[in-house]
Amino acid sequence: MSTNPHHLLGAYVLGGLDAADLDLFDAHLQDCAGCRKELAVLEKVPMLLDSLPVPDAVALTSVPGGSEANEASVPARLFDELAHRRRTLRRRWAALAGALAAACLAVGLAVGPLLVRAPPPDATYSLASGGGLQVNIDMARKTWGTELAVSGSSLPAEGTLSLWVRDRAGGEDRACAWTATPSGKVKVTGATPIQLGSISSVELRDGAQHAVAVITVP
Repeated sequence: MSTNPHHLLGAYVLGGLDAADLDLFDAHLQDCAGCRKELAVLEKVPMLLDSLPVPDAVALTSVPGGSEANEASVPARLFDELAHRRRTLRRRWAALAGALAAACLAVGLAVGPLLVRAPPPDATYSLASGGGLQVNIDMARKTWGTELAVSGSSLPAEGTLSLWVRDRAGGEDRACAWTATPSGKVKVTGATPIQLGSISSVELRDGAQHAVAVITVP
């Protein structure tokens, strides 16, 4: 059982944790915004792996530049986990390591056929005001909570904006924050440990923590 839950992210993405470490990391995600945001990016990697035929993945592990060139494209924590598991189950994980490197190279080179289309959101909410402000939020249900994809226009053009999620028990969590853009437009992704079914509202706040927009979730 690991004593440092931050190091479990790679195995968690790959589905390689035992029951004890899985419980430990699930509890860790509730309090670690950094791991939640990194997980929101890395959780698409298994889908990329599934899209690659094993023979093609094995062939791609021998591209010019060797393993160092491939490993440089892979998120460090995830590749470290693959390297550890490959030492103990070399034959089983050799193709998977190549597939992971190939998938990340494909993303970097924008190779369309290797990409997997993102699933549709579980819920979408929009708000428009008379002053032209528009906010759209796509919510995706995750095992660790909820991912929120935010897009907006005619937002405040100065200061720091933040998105807060309130649950039905009255608690709240900051899903993300960003520096306002001069154009008033934004497209960001946030994460919260609050499950989608427990969200009662989402609130956009300005730098003074005044509510700019409030979306009520039925």
